[in-house]
Amino acid sequence: MVSTAQHLSDLAVELAKRGHSVTVIASDRGYDNPKMRFPRREIWQGITIIRISTLALGKETKWRRSLTFGSFLLNCALRLLLLPRFDKVVALTSPPLISLLGALFVQAKGGRFFFWVMDLNPDEAIAAGWLKERSLVARILRRLLNYSMRHAHRVIVLDRFMSRRILAKGIPEQRITVLPPWAHDNSISFDEEGREVFRAQHQLAQRFVVMYSGNHSPCHPLDTLLEAARQLSNRSDIAFCFVGGGSEQIKVKAFAERHQLKTITCLPYQPLKKLSGSLSAADLHTVVMGEAFTGIVHPCKVYNILAIGAPFLYIGPQESHITEIASQSTNGLGFYAARHGEVDQVVAHITDAASKASFRSPGSLDLAGKFARDQLLPRMIKLLEQDEPSEQN
Repeated sequence: MVSTAQHLSDLAVELAKRGHSVTVIASDRGYDNPKMRFPRREIWQGITIIRISTLALGKETKWRRSLTFGSFLLNCALRLLLLPRFDKVVALTSPPLISLLGALFVQAKGGRFFFWVMDLNPDEAIAAGWLKERSLVARILRRLLNYSMRHAHRVIVLDRFMSRRILAKGIPEQRITVLPPWAHDNSISFDEEGREVFRAQHQLAQRFVVMYSGNHSPCHPLDTLLEAARQLSNRSDIAFCFVGGGSEQIKVKAFAERHQLKTITCLPYQPLKKLSGSLSAADLHTVVMGEAFTGIVHPCKVYNILAIGAPFLYIGPQESHITEIASQSTNGLGFYAARHGEVDQVVAHITDAASKASFRSPGSLDLAGKFARDQLLPRMIKLLEQDEPSEQN
């Protein structure tokens, strides 16, 4: 459903194709709909999936989110006790501190631990204001994170800003690998027919569509984009489409209702098989990152946007992996940028983009090749297979 799961799925499938025995532990509940349940055990494309039960409290409040994550971590720890040794163990960062279980599992049973850092906690919680930097909880969480990284054979990060933060925590540079997440270009590309179907289905035909697609997280504050939508509410030819889920989508819906904005449409996550159509339906994509989150989070929706070949508007800090990617283009990327709070600038960018005839960006397609799945996934596989033991697990 979400990008981290899609990237892990790509990795697991490719490992299985190469003859490795792959086991994945995940929750038995849907990411954005906890009422959705999945089989506790399943063989999928040669991968053994073990799903464990968790509380279904949702993510509307911090205590609900914390208890849900805590229940997953507890049940995951109990399940790991029953599993045998594995040659390689990969842990992501969702839920927070799952990497600690990976590190402890390898310490207890052997093998090598690879920490794939998709975001950085408790740094994220501190930057979001959920934790005070000098609080006891923050200090404990930092120590647990550092334990995970110190016991990792390799720490895999998504950009140089994240690498810089981890270096500052005392992790040796030689154990850190910077590897951007790849685009899902094996299943996502510009889809003219899907574009027209999506736009017709959601009353977006003949309109200039500004789209935010992905996780609606407090780390990606949408206030500036929403205020721009309010200022452009008199432009019936411009529509704003928010696709995805997360705790902040409720705020988007409430904002649209409070200001009676008929130009805002909110939709759930789209299935991967329909994602090309929904992404292709946008005339201007938006990528948003909170000012304090450089090197902490890594909005990777930009890679699929490049694969589609669409122009995009970035709202966030001036120094980030997004601006670095944009600076690499030499062929008309169709890139707009603004800081949070610069509503007038965002409005000007949207109206400028709407005045242009084309919704395709040749520069995007040029850059997309650098972040293609067939370029980056083999690098991840090579990283895991280095010094491979005789038995592949």
